[in-house]
Amino acid sequence: MTPKHTVDLLILGMGAAAELAAIYAYDANPKLNILIATKALKGKGGCSRMVQGGFNVVLDSSDSHEKHFMDTLKGGQYINDQDLALTLVEQATPTVKELETISGCFFDRRDDGHIHQKAFAGQSFDRTVHKGDLTGIEIISRTTEQVFKRRIPVLEETRAVELLLDETGTVVTGALLFEMRTGKFIVVEAAATLVATGGGPTQYRFHAPGPEKSADGIAMLYRAGAVMRDMEMIQFHPTGLIIPGSVVAGALLEEGLRGAGAHLYNGKGERYMKTYAPEVAERATRDVVSRSAYLEMIAGRACPEGGVHIDAAHLGADFVLKNFPGMAERCAQFNYDLANGRVPVSPSAHFFMGGAAIDKDCYASLGKLFVAGEDAGGVHGANRLGGNGICESCVYGRQAGISIAKFLASKENRTIVKTAPKMAERMAERLAAPLTATSGTSPLENRRDIQETNWLQVGVVRNQKDLQSALDSFTGMSENVAKAKVSGSQAYNMIYNVHLDTLNMIDVSIMAATSALQRDETRGAHTRSDFPQQRDDYGLFNTFLWRGESNLPVFEKREVIFKHKSLETCQQFKK
Repeated sequence: MTPKHTVDLLILGMGAAAELAAIYAYDANPKLNILIATKALKGKGGCSRMVQGGFNVVLDSSDSHEKHFMDTLKGGQYINDQDLALTLVEQATPTVKELETISGCFFDRRDDGHIHQKAFAGQSFDRTVHKGDLTGIEIISRTTEQVFKRRIPVLEETRAVELLLDETGTVVTGALLFEMRTGKFIVVEAAATLVATGGGPTQYRFHAPGPEKSADGIAMLYRAGAVMRDMEMIQFHPTGLIIPGSVVAGALLEEGLRGAGAHLYNGKGERYMKTYAPEVAERATRDVVSRSAYLEMIAGRACPEGGVHIDAAHLGADFVLKNFPGMAERCAQFNYDLANGRVPVSPSAHFFMGGAAIDKDCYASLGKLFVAGEDAGGVHGANRLGGNGICESCVYGRQAGISIAKFLASKENRTIVKTAPKMAERMAERLAAPLTATSGTSPLENRRDIQETNWLQVGVVRNQKDLQSALDSFTGMSENVAKAKVSGSQAYNMIYNVHLDTLNMIDVSIMAATSALQRDETRGAHTRSDFPQQRDDYGLFNTFLWRGESNLPVFEKREVIFKHKSLETCQQFKK
């Protein structure tokens, strides 16, 4: 018999979005029975903790929400959900203040005592709040303390594997969890469920998120029938460390380094960004810098390590070590000297701009379902500005907590709907099948195949032939992934957890390739070599998809709604 819990609010994930949602929901109603499930240990996992650069927010009287909003729309190449983007910039200001006053974060200060804000690429004002280059650790350390203070229970090393539904298939009733320590499946039924597991496009050879990230939330949402959007938009961070043979290959050197004046050079020693973006050079947006590096690499102008070089030495060793101690230490671990020499980097899969379709209160398309953070799509459009990621997680975690508390204030909404009979048992049986299989492929082989196919055919630069080939491959791979063979027990079986990862990776890969085939243009993070131009006469749409009866995506294009700013205003905006 699968153990079962019943709660008011189930929160999947424990990054910034999840923790702030828990804090704000609890503070609105301390009587709520809240349960958090995290794949990692408390406060030790996820992408929020890995944030180096900082949090974009309007604090200075010379800045404005208008400027931040326009920067975000310009960066997203006009296909952002404008309600979501406007909520992001307007609510960032109270959110960052409450991070200090409620959660106890302490960000770097200027000499006059005000919060220091630094330069980040793609912005018209230096508005990025930070704690050195270890901002995420500061935020997650403090918010985790607040979760502890409120005695909100946490299931550690317990990953969500599927969302549960009622008999109609339209209402989320909770989730099936897998306790990695014991190998047991757990059913949690809830009056409201928040998916905030973080994205993490680790389905690529080079990826920035930690190995525990595998797009679990995005894949579970898709399998449950939630409407997804803009899944072709996967951001590649331009400066992921090249570390041959290491599991942390792709770990980032953050945006602030280029914002401070670091230069990029190809293998011929040329500062190539002056050619691709002469007005802003290395301070161009991530899509431009990643694409430029990739084009240099495939043109035969890579550095000996296979990528390009970043150089901050001209800024002075003391400056680099003082302002970027985390990155300098990380480089030193792999015998690179960031303060005094050039370091090899490559574009690295970093962030999903796509995800579940939500409104500004984090309601998703299924009943009793809320989504926040990287599992949701629409805020960033075709490209996310550096510093808007942790901003999104914090702002929309706060939004989710407030709106869920309001939702659960109704007696009717607080009623728990029953899960469809035997659904959880059938799911658990299917997921455990590889442990008793007598034949099948290795999850490690499956993961490698997924990562290589994505890197080569659904990567920084794409074309129709490669995308169709990849989609055909993923469709074929999905059967191998489902019928993998794993030896050993379920308890603390890392290979079995890789299998669970690949189930999510393959679904996300199918969504991304399907959506990428629908956009016959280049826009933001989506570059098509066969359609190299951005076409505002054609491409001002969002791609929505959901799981069809054949288990493959059904999609439709919907025109962008220019609710707050017109297309002409966006096009004419100059940073």
